[in-house]
Amino acid sequence: MSSGTSSSSSGGIGFTGLLTIVFIVLKLLHKIAWAWWLVLSPLWIAAAIVLLVILAIIVIAVVKR
Repeated sequence: MSSGTSSSSSGGIGFTGLLTIVFIVLKLLHKIAWAWWLVLSPLWIAAAIVLLVILAIIVIAVVKR
């Protein structure tokens, strides 16, 4: 018997996480000779995009006052 509610969660690792893992594996296998800050760049680039979006929302909210 079904409870009538459906729950779906996105779960999973996502593109950024997968790309980071691929870069880390390639670095550890010596297939790429990148610096670690480049290997981890998908993480900080994604974080920078999120921060820019939040900043843009704040600026728009302040300007509309």
